[in-house]
Amino acid sequence: MPQEIERKFLVLDDSFKEMAFACSHIVQGYLTHGKGRSVRIRIRDDKAYLTIKGPSMHAGLSRYEWEKEISVDDALDLMKLSEPGRIDKHRYLVKSGEHIFEVDVFHGENEGLVMAEVELGSEDEPFEKPPFIGKEVTGDRRYYNSFLTQVPYSIWGKKQGE
Repeated sequence: MPQEIERKFLVLDDSFKEMAFACSHIVQGYLTHGKGRSVRIRIRDDKAYLTIKGPSMHAGLSRYEWEKEISVDDALDLMKLSEPGRIDKHRYLVKSGEHIFEVDVFHGENEGLVMAEVELGSEDEPFEKPPFIGKEVTGDRRYYNSFLTQVPYSIWGKKQGE
């Protein structure tokens, strides 16, 4: 079973933009999510994907993930069936040591949230943190995209001083 192992962090400043080697636009919606499981439709530039994720294990570090590329037309049709709330973000890719950090700059109701994640081969794999990395939020469900579609950052982020 494919496993996704990742750690998530808040981003301190926009220095990642100068370090980025790629940037893409992502829009995603959820057909269903709850009890830690989700079925997501994502359009990333000119490609689209259907993704199924299982519940998080080990303090949010790992979870089952299955993904299949689908046509953009199919993704647009499925988006019409998705639950209310969308994720709209730009993703920057930044190399740090042997890893690639994905830095998401959120728009719309999640404007102001900038988060980075790094995928790992194992839960204890060491990695080199780039200078823009701040507080770790791995396992904090408020930072899950599926949660952000229901309770956007604009509602709770400023109240938390984040």
